Amino acid sequence: MEWIRRQRYLIDFILSSLLRRKGKNFGLLLVYTLVVFMLASVMLFTHALKREVGNVLQASPEIILQRTEAGRHALIPADYLEKIGRLRGVTGRKGRLWGYFYDATVKANYTLMVADERELADTEVIVGSAIARARGVGPGDYLTFRSHDGIAYSFMIRELLDSDTELFSADLVLMSERAFRVSQGVTGGGYTDIVLSVSNPRELSKIAEKLTQRLPDTRPILKQEILRTYDAIFSWRQGILFVLLAGAIMAFVIFAWDKASGLSAEEKREIGILKAIGWETGDVLQMKFWEGAILSVTAFFTGYLLAYLHVFYASASLFEPVLKGWAVLYPAFRLAPVVDGLQIATLFSFTVFPYVVATIIPIWQASVTDPDAVMR
Repeated sequence: MEWIRRQRYLIDFILSSLLRRKGKNFGLLLVYTLVVFMLASVMLFTHALKREVGNVLQASPEIILQRTEAGRHALIPADYLEKIGRLRGVTGRKGRLWGYFYDATVKANYTLMVADERELADTEVIVGSAIARARGVGPGDYLTFRSHDGIAYSFMIRELLDSDTELFSADLVLMSERAFRVSQGVTGGGYTDIVLSVSNPRELSKIAEKLTQRLPDTRPILKQEILRTYDAIFSWRQGILFVLLAGAIMAFVIFAWDKASGLSAEEKREIGILKAIGWETGDVLQMKFWEGAILSVTAFFTGYLLAYLHVFYASASLFEPVLKGWAVLYPAFRLAPVVDGLQIATLFSFTVFPYVVATIIPIWQASVTDPDAVMR
């Protein structure tokens, strides 16, 4: 077809034109790709992390009931399990014991938690992989904790927690109830909190209202609230990175606008020659449009591909400390690749369209000028 042949000749001419100014175009392509790479890395990593957190938290209890004193979290008495009474829709309730321990050896906090379902002996623990890496220990080795009264307790590591859950279990230590109460000084049969299972998620708010009426000194925390909190935390961290990258983005915008809108004398002369040999204004605009589109689309897909490899195969090493948030015990895990179409469209519209549009105005001004004036 005539139209296809015309477009092929036009693309050949555009590519040769780009190669004639390869220094300028390569510099723009490099900066363009770097900006897309940084923005796409942050968006991909945050989105994948949110999805991973959401999948893990789906197994969390529907309601967590905490007791407060002076507005702060306090131990909840064991008889509160009976005070809750029979609530329609509640299929299970259980008291939990957990707390924190500061390990001066690695200068990090551990999360200690009772896991009765693991049937641990009083001298056994199960630890997260990050603790094992930080302490250089493994199954069969011993960890020593100093209790609240200064007494040292040694526990044998029975096994390590599954690496698939390391996002949440990096700093976790599981132990028996007796070992926890003795080492942490939690006596009297109290619990850290109470968890409730609910059969119908639509009844959560009503059940939470009944709990606060029966136990005014407690605060129910719903699973949806936990999910929203994590989502807000990761969005906030993503925002911090975007603010830090704002300077680089603005520099790129200025650079791209200058390159796109500031036609050189050689480019103006080229347009004048094309007009003189019979090119129409529409042909010139179409040529320059495709020139800008090829450059920007190439930079976009190159930057996005590099960001994909950086996030899902290099663990987003450039942004990992900011987005993961662990101070010392960083979890080591590989995120499942996730690509969101809306995310790609948003990034494409903010990085490609502005540059392509910026190339049209100066080209139009030059193409409607008399060829003799342009070449002079």
